[in-house]
Amino acid sequence: MDENLCNLLITKGELKQSIFSVTLETMRLFKESAKSFEEFYREHYADEHENIPVLFTNKNQYQFTFKFGGDVLIFLMHTNIFEFSRDHEVMRTPYIKEDKTRSYCGMIQIFNFLGDSIKYDRVNDLGYMIGRIFINKEGHYYIEGKRELAQVLNNFSNNEISAGAASEILNSAIRYTLNFDLLVPDYEDMKIITVNDILQLEEQTNLLRTGKRLGFKFEQDKNE
Repeated sequence: MDENLCNLLITKGELKQSIFSVTLETMRLFKESAKSFEEFYREHYADEHENIPVLFTNKNQYQFTFKFGGDVLIFLMHTNIFEFSRDHEVMRTPYIKEDKTRSYCGMIQIFNFLGDSIKYDRVNDLGYMIGRIFINKEGHYYIEGKRELAQVLNNFSNNEISAGAASEILNSAIRYTLNFDLLVPDYEDMKIITVNDILQLEEQTNLLRTGKRLGFKFEQDKNE
């Protein structure tokens, strides 16, 4: 019997369970932040702006949606634990070099969809990952994301998740989404349609794929 192997199994398993618990707690903080935003909006603005909804919907412990205006943010927690690659910038920090297990993280992704894509079940429509948050065993977090999210100061050694941090990240995601507008599709991409397409379109209104940026890739910012 290999005791070293058994000890490794236990050590790794306990580490990942600890990170999972911290990530799940982070998810709870995001949910509380979204609910607080909804309640504040309902109390101060909803009566005068009934046509501009704000709605938090809890799907399960790993997912929730936050609708505001014509947009929806989906927060999705991955159930697995990841480690930063050896080439990632955080791996060169003293914080990680002091304790390599700090590089193991849970992950929460943020996706943006058009509200009508969800409302009308337009299954061909596109959504975009606008950010992802990595949380380690100590509750320290690192963000990869677009513009406003990327501008949240990344200091993995100092940034600890809290209600305030969750609110800041949520607000940054909303701000980015509001500035990420729907562009007119290229004419050449839309000019040809079959009879079958138009007949199906009459029935389900979901055939013509819609997205804020058709052909947009998460890695590229230059065409936004």
